Amino acid sequence: MSSRPIARLAAVFVVLFAILAGAQVYVQVVLSPELEASKYNPFRTNVAQNRGSIVASDGTVLAESIGRRRVYPQGAELAQAVGYLSPRYGTSGLESSFDRFLSAPVVAANPATQLKSILSPPNRRPHGARLVTTIDLPTQRVLYDDLAQYARGAGVVIDPRSGEVLALASVPSFDPNDVDVIFPQLSSSTQSPLLDRATYGLYPPGSTFKIFTAATALEDGVATPQSTYDDPGKFTIGDYTVHDNEGEATGHRDLAGAFALSSNVDFAHIALEIGVDRWFDAATKWRLGDTIPFDIPTESARLPSRAEMTPGILAQLGFGQADLLVSPLQMALIGATIAAGGTMPRPILVREIDTTGHRVLTPHQPLAQPVSPETAAEVTLLMQAVVRRGTGTAAALPRTAVAGKTGTATNPAGRAHAWFVAFAPADAPRVAVAVVVENAGYGGSIAAPIARDVLRVALAHGLR
Repeated sequence: MSSRPIARLAAVFVVLFAILAGAQVYVQVVLSPELEASKYNPFRTNVAQNRGSIVASDGTVLAESIGRRRVYPQGAELAQAVGYLSPRYGTSGLESSFDRFLSAPVVAANPATQLKSILSPPNRRPHGARLVTTIDLPTQRVLYDDLAQYARGAGVVIDPRSGEVLALASVPSFDPNDVDVIFPQLSSSTQSPLLDRATYGLYPPGSTFKIFTAATALEDGVATPQSTYDDPGKFTIGDYTVHDNEGEATGHRDLAGAFALSSNVDFAHIALEIGVDRWFDAATKWRLGDTIPFDIPTESARLPSRAEMTPGILAQLGFGQADLLVSPLQMALIGATIAAGGTMPRPILVREIDTTGHRVLTPHQPLAQPVSPETAAEVTLLMQAVVRRGTGTAAALPRTAVAGKTGTATNPAGRAHAWFVAFAPADAPRVAVAVVVENAGYGGSIAAPIARDVLRVALAHGLR
């Protein structure tokens, strides 16, 4: 029998073996990191007990693994921010953003490593990193509890000096401990409990946006604290008529009076004096429309098209209406910028990543400098007048000066959204807050008391 067919068959087997070996090398070497990181890697589910924990600023556990279960002791309070880990539905929030740190390093695609991991006792297996967040639980609790009295709303609390986010809440919420069971209902609910309204919800800001308008006018020399305005209750420009809230007319006032009594007519005039070019220049300085760098996903503000701007639209932008949508995080940063002397802090939710052998600290960095310290100081005085004698008296605290601004934002889908943006102490700010309650009505009576409670607890808790 000729050996030639056998040789050809052997050559075929050699080629096939080489192809298989090459494919195996490709999977183990080239694709290994991708497979290891994939949320569909079944070995990651099997070693859930080795996933790193997520804790509050004082070390209180927000998420940890017990056995093969991921447990969230704070339940619904931080569901959207901390997120969930599910073998069926994946990850969200910090569980998703920091997955590669939280995951135990033994979940590799290499079979030998996997076998070693499986045979090792659980307490001998390497653990994922520990995330230390900036969350202050007493502040978080009061923010969530106050918001939970309403159907839908959100809030963000930030230290304007560092950018550390002390609390953020979104309602309605859900219990992440039960996400595997309730996810179909959550994902189909018309109330959108999976949506993080604090960072991803977009709303017209209403009169809270007068902080931006006043700061821009003062910074560009369009207005001074001594400027005066006349408000007869309405103002028609083109085919649009500006009205004050509930038909009020604030009459002849200086800038502080117009701001404290929240005159839409006066701020429509101020926006027109600012003009389209300066308005969009200021929006760029304040990072409106830009992505906000943060530790969980955020939604950028929506601005009107510059090409379609009309005097009527510009007038409405002066008091936070028209085609303008912002998130509570964006408004918290606007308040924090004034509190920080005109410097916008970069928001931080994860303070530290603690891995075996070393810790990685998040640096405190500014995002922008939209206005000067002098302008920020002037706007602070305007915001103090709001709480002292204007529309925001419900936010006042004993023996502590509070700076704030109400907002009652008209929306075409129903009742107005209630807003409040504030910081305290006004002379040396340590806490800034933005609150929105959907379809709740007047910001001064609905949102301002929530902000007051949050400021009181945050300051009493000893934030230094």
